[in-house]
Amino acid sequence: MTASAALEVFFAANSDAIACELTSVRGSSPREQGTFMLVGTGAIFGTIGGGALEYMVIEHARRLIAEGRAGEAMDVPLGPEIGQCCGGRVTVTLRYVDVAVRRNAIARVVNEDASAASVYVFGAGHVGRVLAQILSLLPVKVEVIDTRQDELDALPPGIPHRRVAMPEAVVRSAPGGSAYVILTHDHALDFLIANEALARPDCPYIGMVGSRTKRAKFASWYVEQGGGRQNLERLILPIGAQGLGDKRPSVIAALAAAEIMVHIGAREVSVGQVSTPKGLGVTSGF
Repeated sequence: MTASAALEVFFAANSDAIACELTSVRGSSPREQGTFMLVGTGAIFGTIGGGALEYMVIEHARRLIAEGRAGEAMDVPLGPEIGQCCGGRVTVTLRYVDVAVRRNAIARVVNEDASAASVYVFGAGHVGRVLAQILSLLPVKVEVIDTRQDELDALPPGIPHRRVAMPEAVVRSAPGGSAYVILTHDHALDFLIANEALARPDCPYIGMVGSRTKRAKFASWYVEQGGGRQNLERLILPIGAQGLGDKRPSVIAALAAAEIMVHIGAREVSVGQVSTPKGLGVTSGF
C-alpha cells in the first residue's frame, strides 16, 4: 500500500484527528522540522520519531480530541526529563485536522509517493519475493518483473508485478533514477538486463545475484559486446554480500535492500533531491 492509499484509509476511519507537526527543531532530534503524524482515536498515520516524545504527543492529541479543543503547542526537551537522550529541543504543534490541513497532508503525501525512486526486481524467485516484501515497506516504488506467471502468482498480495516476455526492454522504458536488481533464473537473461542497465547513466543501483565467477563471466561477455571496463564498476555482483558470505535468500534480500537504499540516498544527495519537508500549515500560538 502506498502512503497516499494508507492516508485515505486513515481519514476514512478517523473523522476526528489531530495533526502533530515538528514546527521547530533545535539540536539533535529523531526527525527533522516539518515532519508530521496524524493521530485519531484508534489509529496513527506517520511518525515524529517514536520513543517517549511520540508517546507523549499521542496522549496530548487524544486528549484534545476528547475535550473538543482546536490545538496546542508543546515545547519538549529531548533529555532526561522525558527519558530520552537526543539532547535537542522541539516544538510540536497540534491542530485539529480541518479541510485545509487535510488537503495539505494529502498533497504532501501524494507528492512524496510520486517522487519516490522506482526499484525494478527482475525475478520472482526466493530472493526476489523476500526483497519485494522488504522494499514494499520502504519509501520506493517497487515492481517485480518475470517471464514466469507461476512465480509471479506466488508473490505476496499487493506487490506490483508484470509478466514480460523481454524483461530487458523494461529497463529501456523505465523512468530516470530507477534502480535495478537482477535475480532471474537464467544467466543469459541476467546478462541482457544488466547490459541495458549499464547503458543508462542515471541509475543509482545495478545489482545482480551471483558469485565472483559469475561476475568474471559477465565482465568478459560485457567487454566482448563493446562495454567499457570502467562501467563495470557500477555493477554490484554479488548483491548483499557485506562481507558475510551468507547465502540464505532472506539474508541476501535484507542486505540487498540496505544496499539499494544507501545508493538511492546517495544519488538523491548528489542531485539535490533531499529537502526539508514542507509544513502542513499548522502554526503555534494556541
